[in-house]
Amino acid sequence: MPVVELHVLGVGVRQVEINWVFNGGYAGRDQAQVQHHVDELAELGVPAPSRVPSLYPLSNLLVSQGNSVQAPHQRTSGEAEWAVIIADDPSEVYVVAACDHTDRALETHGVAWSKQSAPDFLGTVAWRWADVEDQFDDFTLKAWVTNEGVEQLIQDGSPAQLLSPAYWLDALRRADLARPGTMLMSGTIPMIDGIDQFADGWRVELADSHGNVSRTAYSVQQLAPAWD
Repeated sequence: MPVVELHVLGVGVRQVEINWVFNGGYAGRDQAQVQHHVDELAELGVPAPSRVPSLYPLSNLLVSQGNSVQAPHQRTSGEAEWAVIIADDPSEVYVVAACDHTDRALETHGVAWSKQSAPDFLGTVAWRWADVEDQFDDFTLKAWVTNEGVEQLIQDGSPAQLLSPAYWLDALRRADLARPGTMLMSGTIPMIDGIDQFADGWRVELADSHGNVSRTAYSVQQLAPAWD
């Protein structure tokens, strides 16, 4: 099982074995806006989910605190997110910056498949959820892409745009899925128009109002063509 190392603010370094991984999808807090987005994606050939918000189980082998991903083609990209992690002691829950790398070409055949084919990147700085629950909507959530050495802001928002960790933790508990070692990714915020998401690198930052920042950054390396 993968083990992540988290520098939990005010607590210290904690290692958590990740046993179960879930990705939230279509997880905007304004569900009317989400449905509009679903309709737009359907026109582009992306299958509509059977329910929103959606929940996609992933292999825990996809969890990474690394600095690179090897992609099979050029149409893959990240998404600025937060992740919530339940520690060995279920009363200890942490929240950390995350980036959900996704195969956009495969997405037209199935969103779950696209999520299950690329890694979920995590930062190393984290907060105890109990310490920041009342402040979390005031955090910022941002992402930058790097293309040909030039970095550009591609996502700029806050967790207030998404369903909260409290929502997801409650949903997981009702489904008997809130087990030690469970990690859930939040879904993402809108991208800025006109910025190329199929980039050479991604950087995501989740920051509180006191200057504390959780960050994950990685490069995207394209694999050689298959000999088939």
